Amino acid sequence: MKEIGHWINGKHVAGTSGRFADVYNPATGEVQAKVALATKAELDAAIAAAAEAQKTWGATNPQKRARVMMELVRLINRDMDKLAEALSSEHGKTFPDAKGDVQRGLEVIEFCIGAPQMLKGEFTDSAGPGIDMYSMRQPLGVVAGITPFNFPAMIPLWKMGPALSSGNAMILKPSERDPSVPLMLAELCQEAGLPDGVLQVVNGDKESVDAILDSEIIQAVGFVGSTPIAQYIYERAAATGKRAQCFGGAKNHMIIMPDADMDQAADALVGAGFGAAGERCMAISVAVPVGDETADRLIEKLVPRIEKLKVGPYTAGDDVDYGPVVTAAAAERIKGLIGSGVEQGATLVCDGRDFSLQGYENGFFVGPTLFDNVTRDMEIYKQEIFGPVLSTVRAKTYEEALSYAMDHEYGNGTAIFTRDGDTARDFANRINIGMVGINVPIPVPLAYHTFGGWKKSGFGDLNQHGPDGFRFYTRTKTITSRWPSGIKEGSAFNFKAMD
Repeated sequence: MKEIGHWINGKHVAGTSGRFADVYNPATGEVQAKVALATKAELDAAIAAAAEAQKTWGATNPQKRARVMMELVRLINRDMDKLAEALSSEHGKTFPDAKGDVQRGLEVIEFCIGAPQMLKGEFTDSAGPGIDMYSMRQPLGVVAGITPFNFPAMIPLWKMGPALSSGNAMILKPSERDPSVPLMLAELCQEAGLPDGVLQVVNGDKESVDAILDSEIIQAVGFVGSTPIAQYIYERAAATGKRAQCFGGAKNHMIIMPDADMDQAADALVGAGFGAAGERCMAISVAVPVGDETADRLIEKLVPRIEKLKVGPYTAGDDVDYGPVVTAAAAERIKGLIGSGVEQGATLVCDGRDFSLQGYENGFFVGPTLFDNVTRDMEIYKQEIFGPVLSTVRAKTYEEALSYAMDHEYGNGTAIFTRDGDTARDFANRINIGMVGINVPIPVPLAYHTFGGWKKSGFGDLNQHGPDGFRFYTRTKTITSRWPSGIKEGSAFNFKAMD
């Protein structure tokens, strides 16, 4: 049985705790590897080594750090298929979807090539008689990233890119369910020129998370996962004086107006609701058609599209629409919630509970499921299902449809499909949700904007990637200086190269 350890000081090391977690092939249900779970002592040693390595890395000029990011972009592109293959085998998502996972992380690294521009401070000359004022953006020191199973390439890269290019060292604690890709990315960082110890990848569970939160050396924590854990990490990090950006669950609504292009809306819902088996925080899990006629037309368009979806292992070809969910427990939870929807009175239009695939009967598959006539009090509406389940909530008016999204405790993403500019503009301005799509089903911002939800979907003042990524991983120092004027040295006639 393959054993997966940690990446410490530029090399793979075995775990010493004697504790392991199983890494499954979700398509077959078989255990394919065991990953070591670190002790507090192992984590503390990794943190201490990172703090030492950060001294030199933090003093390296931003251009040199940006060149490491530039080379990392080349290496990730070189190994794209290799990374996607490893990702699919442990997570279960289709090969094209796995490549998309890597690509969206890669785009943040591309943005981080511009770190010198993002790290510039401000300057005011002659703020007073002979007085100048200026500011510096300096690294925090050692920071930590705690990342989820559903995007094992993208979210580690979202954390690593701004943190490392800002001059910090990073402790990355990826999900123990699919740990191989973060370790492969660490290898590529070393090949790109990142000094040993600046990035440490430590696999672990709650013991490791708590050790990160209790560390006096770690200055900031970035987290993506469920809302209860996001809130726990945010509160505990704040109590120990750390910065924290913690992103949690979601229940994303898509409002479909009567004037919407119904084919376009149905295609968008199928892709956004069932892609990646619904295991993404930006999945559309609630459709809100306005008016019964709109709802009937929408359901009529959705059913044949859902019935044609191809579910299977990533090895079955690029025409597979989505694969298994990540664990047997996740599959059982999803099926249990589908059952609760039936019990509470929702109309089950498409039932995915009995889905079975020949040769993969032990895989963690759930078929595509569609509900109609869902109401606010149902568990399938209140909870984040994180599976291939789309709920339809019928609204009589636009205002009622708006209230569904605005009153829900989550506020990650939302969308509206309409041909009316006034409605779209009103929706964008009034909605209390962090990321909004107008005729766009999954409004994930590009790398040069910031990503983050509101309400119980996000805890912290700064978002991921974009300008906020650099603000989060640096702090500002402001200097006021006064110097006697006058030239003290002779003339120079050549440009000195930047070292």
